Amino acid sequence: MQRIVVLAGGIGGARFLRGLKSAAPDAEITVIGNTGDDIHLFGLKICPDLDTLMYTLGGGIHEGQGWGRADETFVVKEELAAYGVGPGWFGLGDRDFATHIVRTQMIAAGYPLSAVTEALCTRWQPGVRLLPMTDDRVETHVLIDTADLGESAPGEGAESRRAVHFQEYWVRLRASVDAHAVVPVGADAAKPAPGVLEAIADADVVLFPPSNPVVSIGTILAVPGIREAIADAGVPVVGLSPVVGGAPVRGMADKVLSAVGVETTAAAVARHYGSGLLDGWLVDTVDEDSVPSVQEAGIRCRAVPLMMNGTEATAEMARQSLLLAEEVRA
Repeated sequence: MQRIVVLAGGIGGARFLRGLKSAAPDAEITVIGNTGDDIHLFGLKICPDLDTLMYTLGGGIHEGQGWGRADETFVVKEELAAYGVGPGWFGLGDRDFATHIVRTQMIAAGYPLSAVTEALCTRWQPGVRLLPMTDDRVETHVLIDTADLGESAPGEGAESRRAVHFQEYWVRLRASVDAHAVVPVGADAAKPAPGVLEAIADADVVLFPPSNPVVSIGTILAVPGIREAIADAGVPVVGLSPVVGGAPVRGMADKVLSAVGVETTAAAVARHYGSGLLDGWLVDTVDEDSVPSVQEAGIRCRAVPLMMNGTEATAEMARQSLLLAEEVRA
């Protein structure tokens, strides 16, 4: 049985995994999920990426938006607003609230996030082993100008910056302002969750789906030991570009790529990961002219359709990534 490890963020990673399950139905798939997006609100621990993975693969996702629950209602959110309790920009539905309540109660009872995630997955049966990258608290923050928050800088003509939680930057501000730095707070002191390093060591192939290379996969790689384990595993590591034709396929990844000094191109993202980590890279056919420059960087590269237009198209992307892994292995 082929053992596949996938590093994944939210929507892009979840939809790719749905295709991967179709392309490799007999494979043993372990997903290492990003927890840098986690946030504490209303006294609850919210894990947006883990939940998106769980809901998508378990059949409970809101397909139109790619996050949150299908057939959702928002009575609790409306009642909180009536009490003047915020933030109003982070929309949790009633069904979603239940997941966060169960998670928070279990953590308060002493269970680590990895055990809580396993317990939640017993309901959803996602068909993969879902592991958080760490049981420790890691939260991605983004450095922006205070003026972009409507705050004045101290002193006339002075400039000031402050860090905001990634969710505030992404959801409330919709990444509409410049990001000057992206910091996974707590990552340097975190440890990989139980099973993460073992899954990488036992893998036949490691895949980077078209998730955000900075705040999704990049945050996972920031946990000490994970990048090193992948680089030392001795198995093919293949990624799929989240950038097509010079623009992110989904979301606002260009903003955070700029913050870390990376151009929004398929080739630049490959070089950002580097040949010391990445063995193969798939770009979309519209970026075929970037193949030579990626290969010059020591990364085997192929151009294939990379738009996830339905499960079959996504399954073909997954098949192509596994074929490239076999090329690398050979």
